[in-house]
Parts: sequence; C-alpha cells; structure tokens
Amino acid sequence: MPGTDVSVVICVYTEDRWQDILAAVTSVRHQSLPAVETLLVVDHNPALLDRLRKQYGAGAGPLDGGPELRIMPNAGPQGLSAGKNTGIAAARGSVVAFLDDDAVAEPDWLRHMADAYDDPHVMAVGGRTVPAWASGHRPAWFPAEFDWVVGCAYKGMPPGRTPVRNVLGGNASFRRTVFDQVGGFAIGIGRDGDKHPLGCEETELCIRLTQRLPDAVLLLDHRAVIHHKVPPVRERFAYFRRRTYAEGLSKAQVTRHVGVRKGLESERRYTTRVLPAGVLRGVRDCLLGQRGGAGRAAAIVAGVSSAALGYTVGVVRARRGRSASWVVEPPARTGGPRPSAPLPPGERHRAHPAAT
Repeated sequence: MPGTDVSVVICVYTEDRWQDILAAVTSVRHQSLPAVETLLVVDHNPALLDRLRKQYGAGAGPLDGGPELRIMPNAGPQGLSAGKNTGIAAARGSVVAFLDDDAVAEPDWLRHMADAYDDPHVMAVGGRTVPAWASGHRPAWFPAEFDWVVGCAYKGMPPGRTPVRNVLGGNASFRRTVFDQVGGFAIGIGRDGDKHPLGCEETELCIRLTQRLPDAVLLLDHRAVIHHKVPPVRERFAYFRRRTYAEGLSKAQVTRHVGVRKGLESERRYTTRVLPAGVLRGVRDCLLGQRGGAGRAAAIVAGVSSAALGYTVGVVRARRGRSASWVVEPPARTGGPRPSAPLPPGERHRAHPAAT
C-alpha cells in the first residue's frame, strides 16, 4: 500500500512466554502488507534480552528476508507504558502498531489497519482481539461481555469499521505524529508485568489525543484480527475478580485527570445496556436448562460490583492524596530532537514513584 509504512512494537517481559513471543514475531513476518520493521522491547529482563539476541542474531537487520527486526531494552521505568514509549521512540514508520507478546496476528491484520490511514483525520486504528482459551473452550461461567478481562474484544463493542472513544492497547496502531503532538503513554498507569493487572493506559492516551486534536478520528476495524492466548490462571474466577477490581482502580485514575464525563463515556452505555441484557440472557439460559447461564449472570453482577468497588477505592485514595500520579513524556525519535511544542496544561503530571 503506497505511502503506508508500519512499525510493529511487541513489548516482552518474561521467558515464560518464549514460544508465544516467537509466534508473535512470526505472525508479523507473514503479513500480506509487510511491516517496515518489528521492534521487540524487553522490560528489564537481561536474561530474556540476551536470549532473544541469540535467537535472532545481533538484534538488527532483516530476518530471513522479512521485515527488519530490532531488539532493545526498555529505556524507562519497568512497565508496559514505558516499554511502548521506548518502541515509539525507535520506530521509523509513519504508523506504529502494537501487538501483545502472547498474541498471533492474522495475515491481513496490518493491511486492514493501514487502509484506514488514507483518511488524514484518522489518528488511531484498533482491531478485534479473539480469545484463544488454554482449555480449548470458553469457561461456561465466563460472560462474553467481560472478555476485556482477558485482553480481548467483548460483547457490546461496535461491529465493522466504526469510530470509537479508544482502541484496545494490545491490538492498536497510531500515526507516529500523534506522539509528537500529545506525548506518549503515561508512566505510572497500566500493567506492570503480572504484578498489577491494571489497564487503561491506551484509554487515557486516546482521550488526551481527542482533547488535544478535536478533529481526530479513532477507528475500530473488526477485520484486523489477532488471537490472544488466555492461560489457565486467567480462566479462573479469582483472576476475573482481581482484574475487574483493578480496572475500577484504573478508571478512577483516568477520570481524575481527564474528567468523569470523558473517562466513563463508553462505560455508561456498557453498564446500562450491554450488561443488563447479558444478565437477562444468562437467567433465560438457566431457565431453559442450558449449562452456565446462572454462572454468567452471577459473574456479570460480581464483575460490576468488583469494578465499582475498585473505582470507589480509587476515588477515595485520590481525595486523600494517596493515589499514584503519572508523567507524560513525548517519545522523541531515536537520535532526533524532542518536539518543541509543550504539552497542554495539566498533562505533565508529577512523576510516578517508580520513575524517580
């Protein structure tokens, strides 16, 4: 596709996902629209960094005739946001795409994303993430409305190619100029390995993007498909409850900085329409004697309650001054100057403790 050059960033952090990482890289190599490069960013794990360099060579140059592969350490504090920013800073493409390290992209993934950037107003494009359950099937109690818990597209998301408030971080792309204009992913929000199953770093970035660039269009294209591995531990209710609680905490952080109206704009429809309909379907299935109906209805109620509790705790912590803040930095191109345009007031927050 003339004029579209895409850099793919894959952030990795543990050798436990070794085979998944190799599969993710292979799926990028086999795209119908080749990426100009694949950037593997290793999050403070020297053993994994060394192993990857041995696997792929010195970490720079074409891989078996495919797109260039570069391997680099996370240049910021530990965590997914800083890892993404490291990839952004090194990226050479006009579009930067992100792929989870435990996901495999379908061959036309990049082609469908890149096609949308023919419109100069499009600043971000996300795709559809499908769960690949370790058990081979969805747990009977697990509601599709909560597939975001395992990093996947969930029931209630709009179909086709349609404008959205935010894309989902593990299957997303942005124009490279976005980061020059509004800064990178906020440090101090989002996942930090397996320690804290937080999220919302992409939500905060997308809201900041549209606040700074009101004419920006963000799209979801369900044809840009990846398959995301769901390990056994994430098929359990204990993880479901922990992750929904963490999402509430994350949403409290986001709304503190971008406002409740924008921070919960999509969630209002989700909680008032999508989830009640899911509960009714579960009750109906239970009455019809179908397996898992009662469990799905109960899980939806439990998930909402857990997320609401996390949000309440997050708001209270913020009022008491105990919640973590974050810092937004514009990722400069490697070897180039940082953009001269300052961030708007309120977007350069106090550094997260992990960054000091």
